[in-house]
Formats: sequence, structure tokens, C-alpha cells
Amino acid sequence: MKIFVGQGSCGIASGAKKTAVRINEILKEKDLEIPVIPTGCIGICYLEPIVDIYEDDGKMIRYTGVKAEMAQEIIESHVINGKPLKKYMIPEEGEAFLAKQTRIVLENCGIINPEDIEEYIAKGGYTAMEKALKEMSREEICHEITESDLRGRGGGGFLAGRKWNQVREQKDPCKYVVCNADEGDPGAFMDRSVMEGDPHKMLEGMIIAGIATGACEGYIYVRAEYPLAVKRLQKAISDAEQKNFLGENILGTDFSFRIHINLGAGAFVCGEGSALTASIEGKRGMPRVKPPRTVEQGLFGKPTVLNNVETFANVPYIIGNSAEAFKKIGTAGNSGTKAFALTGNVVNTGLIEVPMGTRLKDIIFDIGGGVKDGKGFKAVQIGGPSGGCLTKRHLDLPLDFDSLEKEGAMIGSGGLVVMDEDTCMVSIARFFMDFTQKESCGKCVPCREGTHIMLELLDDITEARAGKDTVNNLLELADTIKNTALCGLGKTAPNPVISTISEFKEEYMAHVVDGVCPAGVCEAYKKIIINEEKCVGCGLCKKVCPVNAISGGSYKKAHVIDNNKCIKCKACLGVCKLDAISIA
Repeated sequence: MKIFVGQGSCGIASGAKKTAVRINEILKEKDLEIPVIPTGCIGICYLEPIVDIYEDDGKMIRYTGVKAEMAQEIIESHVINGKPLKKYMIPEEGEAFLAKQTRIVLENCGIINPEDIEEYIAKGGYTAMEKALKEMSREEICHEITESDLRGRGGGGFLAGRKWNQVREQKDPCKYVVCNADEGDPGAFMDRSVMEGDPHKMLEGMIIAGIATGACEGYIYVRAEYPLAVKRLQKAISDAEQKNFLGENILGTDFSFRIHINLGAGAFVCGEGSALTASIEGKRGMPRVKPPRTVEQGLFGKPTVLNNVETFANVPYIIGNSAEAFKKIGTAGNSGTKAFALTGNVVNTGLIEVPMGTRLKDIIFDIGGGVKDGKGFKAVQIGGPSGGCLTKRHLDLPLDFDSLEKEGAMIGSGGLVVMDEDTCMVSIARFFMDFTQKESCGKCVPCREGTHIMLELLDDITEARAGKDTVNNLLELADTIKNTALCGLGKTAPNPVISTISEFKEEYMAHVVDGVCPAGVCEAYKKIIINEEKCVGCGLCKKVCPVNAISGGSYKKAHVIDNNKCIKCKACLGVCKLDAISIA
């Protein structure tokens, strides 16, 4: 018997470390020598902490929401007396959440110890690398990746095999492989989960890229805010070196390859290729004008393969199973799977992996369990600040690179933020514009100044200062930024604004023309009212109002609030003992 406790970042935040410590204490008290093994996140984040108990015959029982105080009961009933506790087992919706997925990248996450290379090897790990190293030429590897139609999962969707081949053909003897693990989109945590739950899969993909292109060194650019991912990557690299999967003369061949970790400071712009490589070099992370492209002059001015974590994690499957096997998953031109972080107003939040081309409604309503609290679905923001807004009319849309591009959106790194009927779309656009404006590197005027002005215009709308021309001014400015910004991040910065105006223009106009926030979210449009039937005219509210906005009132006669004077300080709400004052 062995016990697995999910200890990715989400599990630890839910108390999984305390649960694991308590389980170990109980086992020690009972003189039971049963290993308690840490794993990464299996994806059902809303059910953490997760404890899996494996019998000697391989049968597994999964318990969810296991707090430390529940450990005693589970151990005594299941482990000691052989009676699994149904009341703590994974609910049906949790089983369905996992069953409706197709896992390649996340295949091992949550079911192996990410800090034990032997467990990865037992799952077939590093066999694809050995095949590429000993049985395939560089041309054959690049051809196989190209034939698979694997497209970069970082958002751009460029064919990985074509990029690899371009680097392979460069005559410079010094080349690099760089993994972009700088996952900066709000609501995205796919790459973090892979590094925490199955770091060797990504490393194996990087090594194969090194073999294919003739590179001798690799760099992982990971944000310092991912300490657990960094720790497990360091352990994985060290273990791979001991097995001679990394280092000099790998597996007795003349190929040598080393991988280094470079910590980023959390700058969103460093997700852009040229800014990322500049940061690794010790320079300020700022994009540069292209050409030359990264495949020609990337890291240290040398030809460089640059892909993200998820892209590299797909490579062992392709080399190990063939391009044709990979192409059987997904749709034409959009092969394989895509990992998404499903968050927001959805019942089942977590990490999912589905075939490319899966319909939006299948993700939200089948896997995600629908919108929280029985509310109506309004929209989903896909791709973070660089993405766009999808609505009810997009529910049958297949989520792949080409379909989303036609709708003016993009997959991005894979964040899916679900919004219900009570969401103000102007506030959502403002949230993403505020993020983008703060993260602008400031190198080019369109992005630096343009996003600042767009944010001010959105502030005017949400704070009831906007005129009728504000919406048109936003669109004109958005068009200018898209056409003149230096890098891809700047060019896509206006996307949330453009898509929300396109889909919810009536909501914008309600703010600027009718003086109403339809969702009742924007504070500036809310009114404080006094219920005439409840108010007894005691005068307490009138005494505390700092701007004399409350008038009238006498014994058993209601007060009145002048909302033109009211500054919404809510002092009156705090003193009313009859619940006669409310916000509408």
C-alpha cells in the first residue's frame, strides 16, 4: 500500500502539507510503514486537498477535501480496517471532470512523484529522447515534429517543427533551446502545474529539441513567483544529470546538452521572445524590432528555439508514438490537445486538457459543471489580456487557433475566465487594460501612452464621467495601438476592449448615455435610497452625512437622499438601525 497526497501549489494552499504531516504522524503511531508520497496537481483544484490510497493490487481510492483533522478517521477505517470511507471519496462530478478529458501533457500530473525520476522512467520517460538520440537523424526529428502539426502552445500557434528546422539549418555551430515558463496571464497556471507535477516531460522535450537542432545548452526562463516549480525543476535537472540524460556524452553518444534555470522577476513583457532572451542575458527585458528573428539571432545573438512548457511537454509523445498518432487527436491543422485553466464563475474550477477543437460549451457546462449558483452564462475571457471575449453565440465554437482567430480572439497561454450574468463587461475590460498598462515595458509610445489613455477613458466610463464619444475614441485608439505597437503584446493589448465593445456595445452605451451600469457593479452609478415604509425619521443618518445630502424627515416621516450631492461614503448605512437604507 502507498498513499499519495497532492502537493502542487493549489493543494498546499488548501492545507495538503498539514494533511500529509498528520497522515505520517498517525502511521508512525500505529507502527505502519506505508510511504506517503507527494504529487503535483491532478487538475481538480476545487476539491483539494486530494489523497489517493493505492492497494497492493493497484486499486486506488481517491479522497477529496481531506483536511488534517479527517486523516485519523480515513487511516483507521480504510488503511487499518480495510473499509474505505465513501463519504469522503471523490464526488461524481469530480470523476466526470477528469473522465471527459484527453491527457498528454498532464498525463502524469497528480499520479507520480515529480521529485522521483524513477517514477517518470517507469511511465516510459526518456525513451523518446533515447529514440531520437540513437535512431533518428536531426532532419528526421524535425520532420516528425513538423508532420505532427504541433503548434506553439504559448499563444502564437506557430508550427514548432518549422521553427526547429529553421534553427537546425543555421550554420552557426552555437545554438540554444529556451523554454518560456514565464506564465503571466491572469488566471493561467497550466505551465506551473506541469513543472510542479511532471517536470521531466518538459525536460525531455527540451533535450529532443537540442538533439534536433544541434544545440548544446538550454535555458528555462521561469518566474521567481513559482518557488515550488523551481525547486522541482532543480531536482529534476540534477537527477537527469546523474542518469546521464543531461550533461556530457549523453548515453554514450557524442551529444552533450545542459539545461540552466533563469529566474524572472515577473514582468509580463518578458513573455515576448526577444524581451525574454534579453532578460536572460542580464539586460532589461524589452522587445526589439524584428528581423532578425529569434531563430536566426536569439539568445546571445545565436540561433534559438523558443517554445513554452506545454509545447515541449508534447514532444515526447510525438517522438514516442509518431506524428500520425498525435494528428488523430484534435482537428485538421490543430493537432493534439490544449491545457486550459478553468476559473471564474464556474462550478468546477481547475486545470483541464482537451482535444484541440473541443467546443466552448462542452468545457464550461460538461467539464466545468456550468455557471455557479445557477446563474446565466454571459461570457468567457480567453487568452488573458491578449485574448478576447467569447459570448453565448460562441458556445458551439471549436477552441482552436484558426477558429478563434476568425472571431478576433486567441487561445493565448490557455486561461479561461468564466463570467456570469451579473458581470459588468466594462469593468472586465478595465481590469485587463489596467494590467496591460502596468506591465507595459514603456519602450514604444503606442503601448506606453496609448494603453494609459485607454485606461483613463475606461475609468471615465466606470466612474460616470464619460461623454457619448468616449466609446468611439476607445475604438480609434485601439486601432492605432494594434497597428503601430512594437511587439505582439502591445498589438494585442486592446483586444479585451475591442471584443467587449463588439459583443456588449449596449452595455457601454448604457453607462455613457443612460447613466446606468446594467450589472449594478460600477459604484459611481449606484444610488443610496431610503425606504419610506421603514424610515421613522430618527435623524441619525442626517447627522452623519458629511455633505448634507439627506434632507426632510421628522417624527415618523421619512428622510430623502439627494443623489446629486451624495458621495456614497455609506456612513448613513452604518448608523441606520432599521435597515431602511440600501444601495440600488
